[in-house]
Amino acid sequence: MIRLPVALAFLAFLAAVTVLAGLTGSATTQGTPAAEELPANLSPPPGSVLLFELGARGVQIYACEAKPDDASVFAWTFKAPEADLLNARGEGVGQHFAGPTWQGNDGSAVVGAVLERANAPDPGAIPWLLLAAKEHAGGGVFATVTHVQRLDTVGGAAPAEGCDQGRAGEEVRVPYEATYAFFYPAAPTEP
Repeated sequence: MIRLPVALAFLAFLAAVTVLAGLTGSATTQGTPAAEELPANLSPPPGSVLLFELGARGVQIYACEAKPDDASVFAWTFKAPEADLLNARGEGVGQHFAGPTWQGNDGSAVVGAVLERANAPDPGAIPWLLLAAKEHAGGGVFATVTHVQRLDTVGGAAPAEGCDQGRAGEEVRVPYEATYAFFYPAAPTEP
């Protein structure tokens, strides 16, 4: 008779653990937005093929500087990203730094130039971007990349205040996360 309540309690415990595990998994998995959620201006050119996606975790670096058009007004100015590139298992597979540059552990790299931008759904996050490759290095994983999307951004926006003449030259490092999607052109088909 005692065994039935113990068995029921154990089953209830297993059910609770299963539900909790499902919620935890869905809360930590961002995933790239579906095509209908992606702003149209961030789509790579027709015929582009998704090569791979990488997560990024790091900082956006800003410096307190006088505005070029008014030396008496100071603002946080973007300097560079500094982030680890992560595969789907969370393993470090490269670095993201000034350029903007994405460099793999194999030594290959791609440098991008911003083509388009769109506000992130989260107002405290840096914008989503579409970039075109302007330089390559090495013959590895980044050698054929032609376009890069920055999506799913969390954090990274410049501080809204705190930059004045007394802090001129200071840098702040704002934590951020993002998903980078890397594209290459589809092979042309013979007529």
